Amino acid sequence: MTTDDKKADGAESTEPTEPAQPDQPDQPEEADQPDQPEEADRTPLVELDDVSKYYGNIRALEGVSLQVHAGEISCVLGDNGAGKSTLIKIIAGLHQHDSGTFRIEGEKTRLANPRDALDRGIATVYQDLAVVPLMPVWRNFFLGSEPTKGAGPFKRMDIDFMRRTTHAELLRMGIDLRDVDQPIGTLSGGERQCVAIARAVYFGAKVLVLDEPTAALGVKQSGVVLKYVAAARDAGLGVVLITHNPHHAYLVGDRFVLLKRGTMFGSHTRDEITLDELTRQMAGGSELDDLRHELERAPEPTHVGGHAADGTEK
Repeated sequence: MTTDDKKADGAESTEPTEPAQPDQPDQPEEADQPDQPEEADRTPLVELDDVSKYYGNIRALEGVSLQVHAGEISCVLGDNGAGKSTLIKIIAGLHQHDSGTFRIEGEKTRLANPRDALDRGIATVYQDLAVVPLMPVWRNFFLGSEPTKGAGPFKRMDIDFMRRTTHAELLRMGIDLRDVDQPIGTLSGGERQCVAIARAVYFGAKVLVLDEPTAALGVKQSGVVLKYVAAARDAGLGVVLITHNPHHAYLVGDRFVLLKRGTMFGSHTRDEITLDELTRQMAGGSELDDLRHELERAPEPTHVGGHAADGTEK
């Protein structure tokens, strides 16, 4: 081997020690930082901050805050008279709040009426569903927003389009009706709820407010409705689920706001609270514990109806 070859070999043997410096490519971990803007960009579709509503001297709501994000279900729980209906009316544009801040997609706003809310992408499904029982399913699906064809004196409802669209949209939600010409009053309560949900999704709702959708339903029908509520969430809508049933709320909810006599006494995400604790708070929390202790300590009555406990005359 010549001296030149040895020099060449020596040069090659020294080169592997040089690349030790390029360990710096590990620095590009900063490239992971672009994930942070995603959290910053998650502006709630609807946000209520310290909102209050009064009817004269009556406090209907005070200091209530709520966030509704796309692809999430925010559950509002409370007993009768807790303020759930008032909260719905504010979000739906039926009533205006007296204090606090109401934002839609980050923009501070004050809705003038329900049509204003619909135009901003907020659809509300009330307990009575706002349907006409004797009208066909397709007629109720487009009630108040009927498409037309023709012009002038020949302008008329496009019935064929309404029938086809109703069947297709319900099928997309997983509801395969035998006939969309049947009166909607012949459907079960769960099916009527699902028609109302599908209608809101079709007309471009970004936020879907559901008022006690499972209140008058049995276990099976409640499960059907909750399945379609989850389908609306998976479609990217922000859902507000008003309910007094913590078990139904916990099955699908991502956030939980608890109301009591017009005030907010709890706000939790799903990973912050268990079903048992949610049920305890919903049932009264410490008040329920106090009641249980009082009942446990209650002494056995010495007489009932004028008779002693052993049955003899007092």
